[in-house]
Amino acid sequence: MTKLCIGLAVFFSLLLLSVEKKATDRFEKVVKPMVEAINKGDYEGIQRDFSKSMLDTLPLEKSKPFFGSLIANYGKIRKLDNSRYVSPDEAIFPAHFERAIFDIKVALDGQDKIIGLLFLQHTAEIAVPDRNETKLSLPFRGNWLVLWGGDSAEVNSHHDVPNQRFAFDFLGTDPNGNTRKGTGEGNGDYFAFGRSVRAPADGNVTDVINGVRDNKPGSMNPFSVLGNAVFIQHRENEVSVLAHLKLDSITVKVGDRVRRGQVIGLCGNSGNSSEPHLHYHLQNTPIIQDGTGIKCFFDKVSVLVGGKKELKTNYSPTKNEIVVGE
Repeated sequence: MTKLCIGLAVFFSLLLLSVEKKATDRFEKVVKPMVEAINKGDYEGIQRDFSKSMLDTLPLEKSKPFFGSLIANYGKIRKLDNSRYVSPDEAIFPAHFERAIFDIKVALDGQDKIIGLLFLQHTAEIAVPDRNETKLSLPFRGNWLVLWGGDSAEVNSHHDVPNQRFAFDFLGTDPNGNTRKGTGEGNGDYFAFGRSVRAPADGNVTDVINGVRDNKPGSMNPFSVLGNAVFIQHRENEVSVLAHLKLDSITVKVGDRVRRGQVIGLCGNSGNSSEPHLHYHLQNTPIIQDGTGIKCFFDKVSVLVGGKKELKTNYSPTKNEIVVGE
């Protein structure tokens, strides 16, 4: 791969707000009429936006006693809180019944029809810091290209995944900005492969995933998305996730206390990864599927500009920048 041009990242904050509003509206247009129908006992109205598969699973003869029992036991729904965006096709609405609070989890298909509907015991939303309070270092040494990173889908492919919204994908480079040598058919051709991955800050190891083999470049493993990974909790609502590590390279275990800069494994190509790279993001809980991403700023970052290092403090790198871990 030849050296990529260094680009300037543009932050589309107004566009971001618009996209999120449209995503929320998509669920509200389905859930609010359904709640009105539940309160009225309009059982056919409840099913108005059910998909065919949902109607087959929960036909009127089954849905009528279910929703009738729900209202009889807990009363009508008096209030819906703002939704919690779980994924592009799932959202959770805390619903205040007269005698209980439930989380209504809704899944939609591409035509905005309900394909999944659950009434779950309510769990309070986990606090999401505006940004990291912990002082973070880049989780590596040497030169790395920011393949994905920033605040919009244009510069960050992770943007629409709630827990990875501000995630980074880093590719190791040589001094000339190349990410590989040779044909790129083997993992060893990539400069990232086998490089040390380090703890970005002090913390406790909460989760370790190991035993996932490294992919051949170009082949991805969607069945073990993170591949080999380490989670480090720095404080109550700040957890680092470092993923796609090399098979059998992880040097820490659950419960270990790690220090900033400590080697925790080697960069690999495991999981949903097409070439060796390091995935890094910060989220508000060690429970991966319940997390919400936190925008993270590194304490000190050297960025290569015109072949020269520029030191930046309190900085969050963006796509196509080459950063230097020291």
